[in-house]
Amino acid sequence: MSAPASICLLRTSAIGDVTHVVPLVHTLQRAWPQTALTWIVGKLERKLVGDLSGVEFITFDKAAGWAGMREVYAALKGRRFDALLQMQVALRSNLLSLGIKADRRIGYDRARAKDLHGLVINQRIPARIGEHVLQAIGSFCEPLGLKQTDVRWDIPIPDEAHAWAAQQWPHDQPVLLVSPTSSHALRNWRAERYAAVMDHAAARGWRVVLIGGPSPAERGMADAILAHCQRAPLDLTGKDTLKKLMAMFCRAQLLLTPDSGPMHMANTVGLKVLGLHAASNPARSGPYSDRRWCVDKYDEAAHKYLGKPASEIPWGTKIEKPGVMDLIEVDDVIERFEAAAALLR
Repeated sequence: MSAPASICLLRTSAIGDVTHVVPLVHTLQRAWPQTALTWIVGKLERKLVGDLSGVEFITFDKAAGWAGMREVYAALKGRRFDALLQMQVALRSNLLSLGIKADRRIGYDRARAKDLHGLVINQRIPARIGEHVLQAIGSFCEPLGLKQTDVRWDIPIPDEAHAWAAQQWPHDQPVLLVSPTSSHALRNWRAERYAAVMDHAAARGWRVVLIGGPSPAERGMADAILAHCQRAPLDLTGKDTLKKLMAMFCRAQLLLTPDSGPMHMANTVGLKVLGLHAASNPARSGPYSDRRWCVDKYDEAAHKYLGKPASEIPWGTKIEKPGVMDLIEVDDVIERFEAAAALLR
């Protein structure tokens, strides 16, 4: 088909999912360099991807509610797109999309649609089971006649962010970054277990760096971990920005984290990720490029909490139950740490 003159992408959050949109942007730009791309994105998420070349960004401030929606509509007043890629099924995003004028409104297949999603679209992506989130998002170009055949991120990282990261620790030891907090509290591991793994890494000659955002929950988790550590890590919790975090990922050898935004950010720069999965399926939402270093207790969680194997529950089911992350033992994580560390010897 001929190149569309304009495409609007709607994916406002969260951080991890926004990283999964970036390869789609590159796919569209490579096939149709003259097509104007407009991305409606969340306020925080724009700080990560808002400097991508060749894309117009319009910020949706979710915290502003209806006023935030009106700001988006004002920015789009009088405009109509050849296609809208409605890549978010939450009710708020479906309502937001109603104010975006587009001839073709492409959304999810029926199995993945919810919250009235089917009422705001007129085309659907192919219905597939067993896809990673990145693959599902990448398939939004298929109704337009394209295919995402490779995955490229190239999220810009400013020189000043690299300079800041270079000041935080010297290049004299391998570095384990620990980002312990997910926005979903039931995906978090116990503080004392993080501390045990961090002490093990430090005893093995690694520099351990504790990272996280400035929120009270993240500060509280960091303090709980520090209280259990026998060997004090470098604590940079609350001291970075998203771009500085990306720069730190470029300098480290391994990231320990639950299913979270930093997991996917780290993956975009090729950092090995020791992901902790019991509440979520790493095949669907783990680090896309390389899941060899993840601890996977999802099937065990399905048996314990749902009474059946993971293969018999709907794809994408979250098992966010109290205690589910306790299925991951310290020894499980140390084993994956040692496997990753062996590649550096």
